[in-house]
Amino acid sequence: ICVGRRKEGFEVMSIQMVSISHKTAPLKVRELFAFGADEQILILEILNKHPLILESVMIATCNRTEIYVYSEEKHHSKEIFELIQQTLFEKIKSDADISDYLRFYNDNKAIRHLFEVACGLDSMVIGEDQILGQVKTAHQQSMENHLCGTYLNTLFRYAVTAAKKVKTDTQLSKTPVSTASVAVKAAQDYVGTLAGKKVMLIGCSGKIGGIVMKNLLADYHPELYVTARNVDGVHQMTDEHHHDTYMQVPYSSRYQYVNDMDVMISATASPHYTLTYDNVKKFLKDKKRRAFVDLAVPLDIEGRIGQLEDVCCINIDDISQKAYINNQKKMQAAEAAKVILDDYETEFKKWMIFQQSLSVMKQVKRSVLEECEHKGFENAMDRLFYKVREHVDEAALENFMNCLELAVCEQEG
Repeated sequence: ICVGRRKEGFEVMSIQMVSISHKTAPLKVRELFAFGADEQILILEILNKHPLILESVMIATCNRTEIYVYSEEKHHSKEIFELIQQTLFEKIKSDADISDYLRFYNDNKAIRHLFEVACGLDSMVIGEDQILGQVKTAHQQSMENHLCGTYLNTLFRYAVTAAKKVKTDTQLSKTPVSTASVAVKAAQDYVGTLAGKKVMLIGCSGKIGGIVMKNLLADYHPELYVTARNVDGVHQMTDEHHHDTYMQVPYSSRYQYVNDMDVMISATASPHYTLTYDNVKKFLKDKKRRAFVDLAVPLDIEGRIGQLEDVCCINIDDISQKAYINNQKKMQAAEAAKVILDDYETEFKKWMIFQQSLSVMKQVKRSVLEECEHKGFENAMDRLFYKVREHVDEAALENFMNCLELAVCEQEG
């Protein structure tokens, strides 16, 4: 009854989210928020120590950094947003005014945003598969470090389940297209077919690098050279793809191969450049068209390399133009996906209201049982219905009666 007295059905929410993404900020700003796993955990631990915040999860990818928090203080959203912003700004230690690049979502908007992120609707390349794994990884990391609990655990489970439903029931991901695959296509557009061309992949042992490697070997058939700082990771990739042909080169020798390469792709989690302007310029001898593709945030490849003669330098923001065409083709599937998300979003909200109303329901149950004991079951139910009629508004009363009707139908069924 107390829940029903709220004028809007789901005002009970207390989930907030702060986001900086490819939709709100340029690459130069997003680089500041490219936190490693240890930094992510540290930030969440700082937030969870505040009395207003009980649970938190951070999603950190090349194109977005987002923090989701749960609080039982339903009227302190502004204070919570300011706390998250202050914690982030202290971590990045930047004097630039970048607060305008942040987006703040509360309750229903925060929930909906996560659902759209998980299924790829908010990605640079709509429907790309990689984001679902990143959402699951973010949730798992928070759980393992005891940073989230009942509410965010359930929210993320609903979001992942909804994303899987979208994947199986719509065309959104039937033709998987990732940011990495769009980048490789952009490189091919510049240098011509990659078949037989010399391509070096730096960071092949990482998640993005692994995707690029499989994509290159399956669809483009170049003369592939791979390297990474983590030698063991390269060996693992070699074992996994032993049936394919490519050459492994020492990371320290990468510049010695630059002159022979047609395409250089870098996808590491390094905070430093893997390819610098001065070194590339030093080793380039022959003139030919070359593409340098940077899939990292922060950037792996120094942007000035694109100033060299016959060199095209492509970074994660440049790919957005290529992604636009792909996104237009998927708009119909995106509308079908939104219908699915509506259902799962409603189910989660119902769960959350139920969860947060347990104490109220226990009180109602106790009151009804006491009435039954003194006045009998029929009188107790009459009194309950009288209280519902007198103390809830029209919309809430209609919802209550609809629920009763559904319950009766299920019982009779």
